Amino acid sequence: MWGWQVRELGAPSDVLTWTELPDPEPGPGQVLVRVHAVACNFPDILVCQGRYQEKPALPFTPGLEIAGEVVAAGEGARAAVGDRVLGTPPMGRGGYAELAVLDAASTFPWPEGMTAAQAAGMFITYQTGVCALHHRAALRPGETLLVHAAAGGVGTAAVQLGKAAGARVVGTAGGPEKCAVVRGLGADEVIDYSAEDLVARVKELTGGRGADVVFDPVGGDVFDLSRRAVAFEGRILVIGFAGGRIADAPTNHVLVKNYAVVGVHWGFYRTMDPPRIDAWQAQLAELWDRRAIDPLVGVELPLTEAPEALRRLGSRGTTGKVVLVPGAGT
Repeated sequence: MWGWQVRELGAPSDVLTWTELPDPEPGPGQVLVRVHAVACNFPDILVCQGRYQEKPALPFTPGLEIAGEVVAAGEGARAAVGDRVLGTPPMGRGGYAELAVLDAASTFPWPEGMTAAQAAGMFITYQTGVCALHHRAALRPGETLLVHAAAGGVGTAAVQLGKAAGARVVGTAGGPEKCAVVRGLGADEVIDYSAEDLVARVKELTGGRGADVVFDPVGGDVFDLSRRAVAFEGRILVIGFAGGRIADAPTNHVLVKNYAVVGVHWGFYRTMDPPRIDAWQAQLAELWDRRAIDPLVGVELPLTEAPEALRRLGSRGTTGKVVLVPGAGT
């Protein structure tokens, strides 16, 4: 098979090599999948740079989530040859290739009616959203949910999941085009952080109270603003650090406003509590069946253009998910 390999750490454009690789073979509980689509995620950039919390041994293939067709199955697998599935390949043996394996705990049905790009791009983002909003923040109907980077991959999922949960959703985005995307997702209010005072606008929209739950995949300066925009007894969800800087959380401020700073590392549940992943996926399938969620794919490129896809993702100029499709692209 052909795929991308990282042989030394650095910027994706410098270290990704398109090369012929041995076809993987499924072990017990695994399926071998012909990749129809692989979604790009910010951790793909970090793992190439050696800055992600999980560090696969060199050489490795990135790609955290795929959708495709099962072409071989090991004993005890959760799918059979011919099934259409989605999931997360083992770290370092990822989906930036024509073939990939999925472990039993990471093999799920490709929802009927989803495109390959949607199926590849919904797993991590929507699982993260359910984990964050329901399991970690206990979001309640009628609460105000502030979603930062609401036009991005995890942001678009959080907006839709917040609306499905009955929350009042306020999304933030930079510029008129991205703000229009967030409105189209169903957000009740949208703040253009490039043109408005974010904290003042949140306070205005909430009668001075602030947001009950803040979904923050950016960190850095955005986290600093979140501390000022969160309500008394609110919850700030730490999703990631796309902004580059890991912010400090002054405990005196946490104490004075009585809010919680809540970490969300969804990936740990795959090994520490796999049944939760199954339950969350069943919940997402039900939401898809009634179209309460609709994964947004903003960029679709050929698999051979992985460096360009990650460049676009890293520029923070994209909306929705960036997805690679073998042998095709738009």
